[in-house]
Amino acid sequence: MTLRSAMTATVDISKALRSVLERIEVASLKRSDGIPKIEPRLVAVSKTKPKEVIQVAFNAGQRHFGENYVQEILEKAWDENVQETCPDIKWHFIGHLQTNKVKKLLDIPNLYMVETVDRFKLAKEIDKHWGLLQRPQRLKVMVQVNTSGETNKNGVAPDNCCTLYEEVREKCSNLETVGLMTIGAFDHDLSTGPNPDFQCLLQCRENVCKKFNLTSDQVELSMGMSNDFEHAIIHGSTNVRVGSTIFGARNYGPKSEEKQITGNELKDKNVLPKNEEIATTSNDELKNATQTNHISNQVEKLDINDSK
Repeated sequence: MTLRSAMTATVDISKALRSVLERIEVASLKRSDGIPKIEPRLVAVSKTKPKEVIQVAFNAGQRHFGENYVQEILEKAWDENVQETCPDIKWHFIGHLQTNKVKKLLDIPNLYMVETVDRFKLAKEIDKHWGLLQRPQRLKVMVQVNTSGETNKNGVAPDNCCTLYEEVREKCSNLETVGLMTIGAFDHDLSTGPNPDFQCLLQCRENVCKKFNLTSDQVELSMGMSNDFEHAIIHGSTNVRVGSTIFGARNYGPKSEEKQITGNELKDKNVLPKNEEIATTSNDELKNATQTNHISNQVEKLDINDSK
């Protein structure tokens, strides 16, 4: 990367980040009186992006970053340059997590939250390893809910949300259950009305609050991405996950090969065990990636049209 292109990238990311934060602020003011007045947290999703863009966003004031793949968050979180230049970064894991990857994930510096606890077996594994690390604070986690009912989405069924929330809350003493998370369907037309996935998660929160005698501001909602984060905030989201609108559209083809190399490099650096098999991208992940990339392209078109 030339000096000029690096400077351009810095300006573009900083400008995009400011724009997203402004849009978040405006959306927050449009909330109805019944929605908790909690300032939404922006999680900048940096998956498939190089560490340099993380450093640019960090220097622009962003602190919360999200990653979907264990080997990718390992590479970035353990990078000496990232640790030196982004000392108080806060990592969110927002992808599907296998139990055999838990220990490696929890070992990384500055892990702030795991947003995708979708089964009690996983919660127990996270609880066990976090306890062994003897960290001074409990690890924040969210229960992931499959609000759309799609087979290619992870998450507990809405009807079982309270059960899993209770199990994690009552039986995992090293974890702090802070809220609920959903991905939802990618193709909802906002012109037809509120996103039913967001409405479903709101109902799940109401059920949780009723069962545990909590107020709505005690249960966070992680919903909304690049294409619908403003809509999500208006309807009560406290945590939005925005990637392509900040960092640009993702390129999944070449990155799949790079992720495989990254895993092998991590083995050489003893970050991963030598006998650990590097996970490959599943068909569901590729399908989600294709859908997300399509949405990213549509968002970019909208942004271009708006600027004309």
